[in-house]
Amino acid sequence: MIRALFLAILVPLNAFALSPAGQEFLQIAKELEPAQCKKRQLRRQIVLADAEQRGADARKLREDFSRIDRDPKVARLEKRLAELEKRVTKDDLPEINRQHVEAFYRCE
Repeated sequence: MIRALFLAILVPLNAFALSPAGQEFLQIAKELEPAQCKKRQLRRQIVLADAEQRGADARKLREDFSRIDRDPKVARLEKRLAELEKRVTKDDLPEINRQHVEAFYRCE
């Protein structure tokens, strides 16, 4: 019981331990999560369509993928995320990795 309470308190404190760049990185990554999830799904579908030699389907899927890449909001956020990568400290990496893994499994 005490251990569970300790963990419940400790986990939210990790977010406060992040550098400002790490906090912004996680915020932007959370905003990008739906687009990243859709792109991940499209990549899988494109590979499957190519393997099954469904050229028309693969072409449409590639168009959908490029439409997401051309979205100005997504492009702006991805650009900012790339800038923040250089400023994130190594102490931020475990929390960023944890959030990344959670996002991956939410997408499934």
